[in-house]
Amino acid sequence: MRALIIGGVGGMGQGVARDLIKQEQVTKVILADLYPDPERVSPKLRDSEKTTLVKMDVNDHDIMVKSFKEVDVIINCAGPFYKTAVPVAKAAVEAKVNYIDICDDYEGTEILFNSDIDKLAKEAGITVLTGMGSDPGTNNILVKWYADKLDSVEEVYLYWVVSIAELAGAAWDHSLHMTLGEIPQFIDGKLVHVEGGTEPVAEKFLDPLGTCHVRYVGHPQPLTLPKYINGVKNVIIKGALIPLWVDELIQEQKNTGLLGTEPIDIKGSNITPYDIALKLWETIPEGRDNGPQSSGLKVIVKGERGGQKVIYTADMVGRMAPGTGLPASIASLMMDAGDITEKGVVAPEGCVDPAKFLGAFLKRGARIHQTEKISSMFKV
Repeated sequence: MRALIIGGVGGMGQGVARDLIKQEQVTKVILADLYPDPERVSPKLRDSEKTTLVKMDVNDHDIMVKSFKEVDVIINCAGPFYKTAVPVAKAAVEAKVNYIDICDDYEGTEILFNSDIDKLAKEAGITVLTGMGSDPGTNNILVKWYADKLDSVEEVYLYWVVSIAELAGAAWDHSLHMTLGEIPQFIDGKLVHVEGGTEPVAEKFLDPLGTCHVRYVGHPQPLTLPKYINGVKNVIIKGALIPLWVDELIQEQKNTGLLGTEPIDIKGSNITPYDIALKLWETIPEGRDNGPQSSGLKVIVKGERGGQKVIYTADMVGRMAPGTGLPASIASLMMDAGDITEKGVVAPEGCVDPAKFLGAFLKRGARIHQTEKISSMFKV
């Protein structure tokens, strides 16, 4: 198998590549990046005979199509995905090559599902698998894993925490963008829009994260999970950047207009406040508490089975790069093995066999703390 990773020099892209080069069936891994500096690449990848480093711009459609035709799968790890998911997927469809991304921006997911990309991908006989990271990705598959054990699913809650000690590059853009404006949630059986970054709740995560305050964020699952989980009433997703001072400062910036996206005139120059804030976040954390070198996920699925109420929970904690990169790598290997056959645009819960994926995930050292709580539907 030959893989080309867009954003291959970034942390998430290298997380994918490190797993792929270990696999016997993988013969070539191309790290395609706008800034292909070898010094940014880990020694294991630099020294591997399987890896190649190339310069690639996601805005150069023709170059992408030409390069994509030389490989078996495209894995897009170049965020922010509200800017990159659509152009890269379009090039993959034209090249007729299977595509995977780790898109965590709902806007990109919405366009992929609702544009002609779905139709063209089906005509080309390829899979466009979007959201195959950790969140979305692993947690979507866990939801499907639990849903398949239930007679009906009532509610899904997806919570995540990322320490800013793990943030770099485009991840900052996503982290600010996901709190802006009206974002989708699936509430009472309907897709609604709520103000991003609002309604914090305290939720306990595995050590060393502890109790964190998560808020509404703009991720794709409220758009995708109801497509595949029949009858679900609520799909709620909330997230947090830790330590707590980070989200609190972001809210202050938002409330005071410092995250505004409309240009303003400053001494004759048009300046966008959001761009300034984004640049400043590269230095704001210096000298402050940046939290632990770990991130966490929590999945809660509530439903019924055999006349009883059942609540499943799954908790994970670990480093963000392998946690996001491994799912995309596993999915690409499943595609190559013929285990993912759905054509067109699809989310993980719509095409990935949970048992096969989780088996491969656990073999790579992942740890998932799971609980099942069963109670009577009738009060005694």
